[in-house]
Amino acid sequence: MKSNTLDTLKYPIGHFSCPKEISKEQLHNWILVLENFPKKLQDLVVNLNDTQLNTPYRPEGWSVRQLIHHIADSHHHSYTRFKWSLTEDKPVIKAYEEKDWAMLIDATTAPIVLSLNYITALHAKMVYLLNALSVEQLQLEFIHPADSSTVSVAENIGRYAWHSNHHYAHIENLCKREGWL
Repeated sequence: MKSNTLDTLKYPIGHFSCPKEISKEQLHNWILVLENFPKKLQDLVVNLNDTQLNTPYRPEGWSVRQLIHHIADSHHHSYTRFKWSLTEDKPVIKAYEEKDWAMLIDATTAPIVLSLNYITALHAKMVYLLNALSVEQLQLEFIHPADSSTVSVAENIGRYAWHSNHHYAHIENLCKREGWL
């Protein structure tokens, strides 16, 4: 039972599952998630105090502050992966040590407004780009070095819509459990 509880805390919306055929409607919905996410996240966390921001969302998990800074870092990487896929032939992307990045001072102590503002600007640019892609561009791919898997631009849109909702659920569930909402 304990592992199910921990798994639920780790993956409150489940794992990402990409449909074999990604419809135009699905892409539209994923892009809408990316478009609306910055305001939704800001509205959730704007009134949290430092003690709340420094609270881990689960045992041995990152704090809310670290999650917000992680989202900025991760979505920055995603945007770069889109650009590489659109400008290079099946590039092997550069992975990064997200757990180590989450322990750096800009993730553990920096004001969240830095990442909230960055996420807002980044998502505006990302959504602008993604809405302009052709069917052919959506099929372009990159290679992830961790497992040599290929990921299409369309699939990566889904992954980052999921990633947005995934971490939002971490923070929202913590706020509900603690009575902060």
